[in-house]
Amino acid sequence: MTQSDPTTLASLRQAIDAVDDQVLALLNQRARYASEVGRIKSAAAPEALFHAPRREREVLSRLEAANPGPFPSTAVRTVFQEVMSACLSLEKPLRVAFLGPEGTFTHLAARHQFGGSTQALPQGTIAGVFQAVERQRADYGVVPVENATEGAVESTLDAFLDSPVRICGEIVLPVDQALLLRPGLDLGAVRRVYSHPQALGQCRRWLDAHLSHADRIEAASTSEAARLAHEDAEGAAVAPELATAFFGLRVVETKIQDLAANATRFLVLGQKGPEPTGRDRTTLLAMAQDGPGALLHLLEPLARRGLNLSRIQSRPTRRKLWEYAFFLELEGHAGDPAMAEALEELRGVCASLKILGSYPQAPTEGVK
Repeated sequence: MTQSDPTTLASLRQAIDAVDDQVLALLNQRARYASEVGRIKSAAAPEALFHAPRREREVLSRLEAANPGPFPSTAVRTVFQEVMSACLSLEKPLRVAFLGPEGTFTHLAARHQFGGSTQALPQGTIAGVFQAVERQRADYGVVPVENATEGAVESTLDAFLDSPVRICGEIVLPVDQALLLRPGLDLGAVRRVYSHPQALGQCRRWLDAHLSHADRIEAASTSEAARLAHEDAEGAAVAPELATAFFGLRVVETKIQDLAANATRFLVLGQKGPEPTGRDRTTLLAMAQDGPGALLHLLEPLARRGLNLSRIQSRPTRRKLWEYAFFLELEGHAGDPAMAEALEELRGVCASLKILGSYPQAPTEGVK
């Protein structure tokens, strides 16, 4: 057996160490290239946002397609997302606001989209995320918009009524809720269960079966619920397992949501919309003119052009009694010819029409 022939456990480990050294050297080489890119971009446009989402998508798609294995294809995107996030931080760290504190599902979504080397800006409310982007304290914001079990997150929809920010991306993540307790606390001793209203709704049947005696108390986020449970000697939290790392709780039960295939969709907020990708979604905010057939007038221009309306949601405008705005989601980009024609016609039949954004549809790998 030669020294380079990895046929024993020790030699295999030595071979892995050698590969790790090569990987580290290549990562540093990539980082040097990224720093040079940052220097060139800074000289050309000092105030520009360095993040290039289209370039990032192209790189990730190319690597996923080129992977020969046996490294899992599902892990390629995750690994290289972190590599790109770390390299981008050498140019100028992205500032990403999200519904906090740290440990929420929205925090997980932000890390999934932008990697772990961003400047995380947790906000106490969804409105706070919008304001951080509006006032340019954050380059991007991440907010939940709908859950497969509980439906729309109304506070997110309401924030769009007055906000100028654009939707520039979406994220779909599987959501597994867990019951978290303080160390030493038994389930029978729990008197209060804290969580976000959406999370409590997602776990209604499990809570009815196992904690019917406990009061359910709404919190601003699942991570805030974990903090409250940490401070309450008789409290528990419905939250992601990640929250245990921040609040010293333990996991008593996992996957307590009513639907096993639970998922939440998040929106990425920004100042500028991305370029078309060929697989996009467009979100509109329409104010229908009052009168018979108002909703029909909104839908006809879309149906005649074969545009797929994937979602419609109405919300009161909070400006006038019984006045409603409609959120419409369409497959396609606002710049597509058929979509552009429909939008032009809609402007003639709507009291007002606002394009909230055209953006790439989220990958749904791992979401059942």
